[in-house]
Amino acid sequence: MKMIIAAIKPYKLDEVREALTAIGVQGMMVTEIKGFGMQSGHTEIYRGAEYAVNFVPKMRLEIVVTDALADTVVEAITKTARTGKIGDGKIFVLDVERALRVRTGDVDDDAL
Repeated sequence: MKMIIAAIKPYKLDEVREALTAIGVQGMMVTEIKGFGMQSGHTEIYRGAEYAVNFVPKMRLEIVVTDALADTVVEAITKTARTGKIGDGKIFVLDVERALRVRTGDVDDDAL
């Protein structure tokens, strides 16, 4: 099993969710986050005063899938979240040692 962690632009969330549902992803966890990378924040003007925003809002997606589906999920996120501009996000793929569904006691692939 693989855990895919993706940081994407907030306005891309619904589009990415629809793309993942279409390829068979049955669930994900979503968290609102703030961070910076190459974009290094930006400046905004509020009531005539300019100030620096050092952390940019993003959405963090956490998806656990079978090994066979992992590459397809990464491709779907990449195609859907890409705008071609700085700040499109990052994707990380990690190995998952064990999964357990609390309600039924199913483990590993059956728990997904």
